[in-house]
Amino acid sequence: MADVQLSLPGFDAVPLPTDGLFFALLPDTRSAQRIERIAHHVCGMQRDMQRGSSMPVPRGTDRYHVTLHHLGNYAGGLPQATVARAIRAASTVRTNAFAIAFDRAEDFRGRPLVLRAHEGALALMEFRSTLGKALEHAGFAGRTRVPFTPHVTLGYREPADARRRFVEPLQDMIGWPVRDFVLVHSLLGRARHVALARWSLAAG
Repeated sequence: MADVQLSLPGFDAVPLPTDGLFFALLPDTRSAQRIERIAHHVCGMQRDMQRGSSMPVPRGTDRYHVTLHHLGNYAGGLPQATVARAIRAASTVRTNAFAIAFDRAEDFRGRPLVLRAHEGALALMEFRSTLGKALEHAGFAGRTRVPFTPHVTLGYREPADARRRFVEPLQDMIGWPVRDFVLVHSLLGRARHVALARWSLAAG
């Protein structure tokens, strides 16, 4: 049965978000394929650990990413003025390329199964801060001052499994050289990400 959104007399129904906007780091093709293999392994472990539960579904090579700053979810399409402001802000960022690495898979605040960044993710934190300052100057301060834990989401567990902690060290760290960053349009509920713009970082 389709979801029905009820409204009370005198109140308009709140439209459901259909589109998200965020800045992200995307793995190269080879790294995305490695992440996909790890995701299948981790999701299979969840199925084996919790008999009777359905196996979490890996997100797929075209949706693995590290979110840097989330700029909101919107109904009926992205506000083009917001997209334009984000693009102008990102165009002012000047910084060098760097590397990121992830050394373990674990649950993240319940349902999500994620790769967690190696403890030495200082370059990533510094880059996010630089981008955040550019966004603040463009009027996005309310979107940038939020806690940040570097991670890549692999899939989601069933709600009944979310109470159980999960940590699995990786035999070999997975990472990639970050040579650019991307503004992403997320089509919510449609399992699709669209890159709107991409900025290269200077060679280190």
